[in-house]
Amino acid sequence: MAVLNPAPVALYIHWPYCSRICPYCDFNVTRDRGQTDTQQSLYEAIVADLRTQAQWLGQRRLASVFFGGGTPSLMKPDWVAALIAEAKCLFPVETDIEITLEANPTDAEVARYRAFRAAGINRLSIGIQSLDDAALRFLGRNHSAREALAGLETALSAFERVSLDLIYALPDQGLSNWEEELRRAARLGVEHISPYQLTIESDTAFGRAARRGQLRIPDPDRGEAFYERTQTVLSELGFEAYEVSNHARGLAARSQHNINVWEGIDYIGVGPGAHGRLTFDNSRHATVAEPELKTYIARVRQGGHSVRPEPLPPAEAGEEALMLGLRLIDGVRLERISGLPLSKRDLLIADGFLDLTPDRLRATPKGRVVLDRLLLELLS
Repeated sequence: MAVLNPAPVALYIHWPYCSRICPYCDFNVTRDRGQTDTQQSLYEAIVADLRTQAQWLGQRRLASVFFGGGTPSLMKPDWVAALIAEAKCLFPVETDIEITLEANPTDAEVARYRAFRAAGINRLSIGIQSLDDAALRFLGRNHSAREALAGLETALSAFERVSLDLIYALPDQGLSNWEEELRRAARLGVEHISPYQLTIESDTAFGRAARRGQLRIPDPDRGEAFYERTQTVLSELGFEAYEVSNHARGLAARSQHNINVWEGIDYIGVGPGAHGRLTFDNSRHATVAEPELKTYIARVRQGGHSVRPEPLPPAEAGEEALMLGLRLIDGVRLERISGLPLSKRDLLIADGFLDLTPDRLRATPKGRVVLDRLLLELLS
């Protein structure tokens, strides 16, 4: 008997190529040097990987698609169109779904925006990172503030839904300058803003510079001040903080794909180093694809995929649900964390860091400022 409403599944497609590797980036990326044959092989491997993982799941309906990276706006639009069509064929969907592509405001990518729209992309996430030229140079970006604004204008002419990323708490950045940058960004016509605090990861150019004493590690207390100012300013300007680092101008502007992940629905990850969470054989599994590009291609050619699904123990699945769910303004559903012994929960509620409703546990504004420490307390 056919399933009338099959369970949803989201899809993340990782394209690792970048025209430049930013010094703060710790994602699984590689420099784009025009490796046409390798890129063709990678595209073919991603298609094969997607088909294999779809077989594990059986009948599902597609909930959202997200092209991330790396810089997926460097992909051929024909490949993007083909992957979207393949996903919809494997997981039929009757209504329009959110299909996001990450992009940068460089000339090579801006020229492709309309082609991506025709390919099926309906939401663009554009990595501006800053509206200040000095900050962009520090961050190793290959665009100026003027180019960022021009690229954003083109994006808004091609897409109804546009999000932009910004990075704050840079070593010499002042709070007042950051506030002005936020106000400028909010006036640019986007529906969604994702501000991220600069973090220094050890295996990056910034991390190596910090170990040599050439880069100052951001002060956590200073970061909290920037975070609080961000919440105040964007809320005042009509952007709700529906997640710790994501602000939307209304419910329809929220990133549905990211909400799907945070809420715990299954999602397939394809491409080098992509993560996924899949339920089959009565168990939820974690998947991580082979990160090295050529090895990923070879393993998919050999076996149809490069991942080893690992069943998630209930306690681990509950902890993951807590860490992701508390990032959301709506909190985490209690059914997802029912097996966790949260011994300090009531104390943290009494102290104003958490709020309990009949079906969810939520971090209050006070708790969201110190969410990492809050999670440590809950899971200790």
